[in-house]
Amino acid sequence: MHKATLFENVEGETIRCVACNNFCIIKNKDSGICGVRKNVGGQLYLMVYGQAAAVNIDPMEKKPLYHFLPGEKILTIGTIGCNFGCSFCQNWSISQATKDVKLRKIPFDAIFKEHGYDLPPKEVIKICLRDGIKAVAFSYNEPVIFFEYAFDIMKLAKKHGIKSVFVSNGYESEQALDKMKGYLDAMNIDLKAFTEKFYMKVCHARLAPVLETIKKVHARGIWLEITTLLIPGENDSPEEIERIVNFIAGVDRNIPWHISAFHPDYKMLGKQSTPHATLINAYELGKKKLNYVYVGNVVDHKRSTTYCSTCGEKIIERRNYHMVMVGLKEGKCGKCGEKVPGIFA
Repeated sequence: MHKATLFENVEGETIRCVACNNFCIIKNKDSGICGVRKNVGGQLYLMVYGQAAAVNIDPMEKKPLYHFLPGEKILTIGTIGCNFGCSFCQNWSISQATKDVKLRKIPFDAIFKEHGYDLPPKEVIKICLRDGIKAVAFSYNEPVIFFEYAFDIMKLAKKHGIKSVFVSNGYESEQALDKMKGYLDAMNIDLKAFTEKFYMKVCHARLAPVLETIKKVHARGIWLEITTLLIPGENDSPEEIERIVNFIAGVDRNIPWHISAFHPDYKMLGKQSTPHATLINAYELGKKKLNYVYVGNVVDHKRSTTYCSTCGEKIIERRNYHMVMVGLKEGKCGKCGEKVPGIFA
């Protein structure tokens, strides 16, 4: 248990967590929606500080980030808990684990022992230095809920020239974004749909704060890529896809957009996987207004490759998570010299 920083006093021992846009009002001995930020005597504590539930060394492209240190490995860390409750979550066994504390009255310590182990910030950096890893990602569950743990890792990473990445649902508060200034290098934000109905019904959240976070992250100069998981019959209509494309283009047409295929999981086992034709249609709609669109979570080499937005030259060829620099030279197209947006070193 570690004292948290992102909270405000409300009245008496009641506090408000300001890590994410849920802004939970938390009474003494209670926790917020995420289940890991708990009020103890009028002070907020992070219950999962230094306690990882998932740790892996992944290809950068798996985040997915295609314009950020392509080809590099990234150390990825997650904890238990989440501020969303997505019915399709692939990591539900850890992201929704804290629900058992309230629903089934299972002690928090028992939940953690089942899913995690100790991994303090210094050990994270040791792994990176030992294995020559250039970046750390906070993912698997929503990273802003374990903000203080992630932030302490970011500060150490910065000292060693290691970059930091959030793979996020886009619910960061203004306070969290401000505090990470100069430490957070890149984000991939899930834009899960473009209706409040979907967000409320499927994710137990709201769309509007996500759209605002995307704008704020871009305005702060943090490298940004966006992912949309297309679920048949839920968020895959041409009209909704066009609205997503128009929104992203309105922020910056150079933001890479990843269209991801849905596979049945968690509470959506009865849904079919996303037809490839749906992904291709979304790709074509995206390419009308966005410079960089990618299809993922399926094998589609053509639509996972990066092409120059000016001359169409193949720049980075991808086959699954393996990539080859074929036309990128010092961040520019090797044929026409156009600068390719992203962070490549």
